[in-house]
Amino acid sequence: MGDTAITTNNLTKTFGSTRALDEFNITVPVGEVRGFLGPNGSGKSTAIRVLLGMLRATSGSAEVLGMDPWRDSVALHHRLAYVAGDTNLWPSLTGGEAIDLLTRHQRSEAQRRRRAELIDRFELDPTKKARTYSKGNRQKVALVAALSLDVDLYLLDEPTSGLDPLMESIFTQEVRQLRDQGRTVLLSSHILGEVEKLCDSVTIIRAGRDVEHGTLAELRHLTRSAVAGTVTGDPARLTQMPGVHDLTVDGGRVRFQVEDRNIDDVLRVLPELGVQNLTITPPSLEDLFLRHYGKVEQ
Repeated sequence: MGDTAITTNNLTKTFGSTRALDEFNITVPVGEVRGFLGPNGSGKSTAIRVLLGMLRATSGSAEVLGMDPWRDSVALHHRLAYVAGDTNLWPSLTGGEAIDLLTRHQRSEAQRRRRAELIDRFELDPTKKARTYSKGNRQKVALVAALSLDVDLYLLDEPTSGLDPLMESIFTQEVRQLRDQGRTVLLSSHILGEVEKLCDSVTIIRAGRDVEHGTLAELRHLTRSAVAGTVTGDPARLTQMPGVHDLTVDGGRVRFQVEDRNIDDVLRVLPELGVQNLTITPPSLEDLFLRHYGKVEQ
């Protein structure tokens, strides 16, 4: 396995004439929390199912914890935990019984203590039948089961779907704790704030292909900062400057976007225009997403 937890090479998965994955590549080092971003239908869940050995790739290859996920799926599942975006449970079992079933291959005293702690933290009533649970409570069952396992890799596919903000915050704390322990996490999401808070780096998938990889700082260089302020001089000069986009002027108030590499030039010119109340807002992941998709799907 070395220092790499997940590697794919030109991974392709077709369903009939549909290419759900199209030569998809990702490499996740051990001990990293990797954000896996893309709108619904971009191929995230298909990629995760191939990594889990639930689907066989049409072509290309995948290696997870040094194993072939299709051939070695049984051995692999003892070393990873998985949370799906919409958890289906056995309706007649209680939440506690479902957690028992999902964690049946690991029954140490430490696991039982951890499970009890997580049930308490996520405020889950484990005595109720799964059929009575809301979507959020079904998600809590999956999270308690996965996070109580002592494994090397956590594959989390839209894990906070249906959780309220307080529970999302508990989830965030738990993932940070995993990172501090040197565990590897692949966190698939279309909630940009979640990824921004948690992930060391990001892979963006679009139409089954990986379109960007990098740390958040690196990916932010691909987008523009928003600049706003009041000027006494003529702002028309800004329109001639390289890297300046979408300039709007309202009285003395100006707003525009600027490429990161051109910010220094703009900052040299603004004082000559008598700038006041200047704010520069770095691009968010949302801006980055909008570049690729035109809209953010929620």
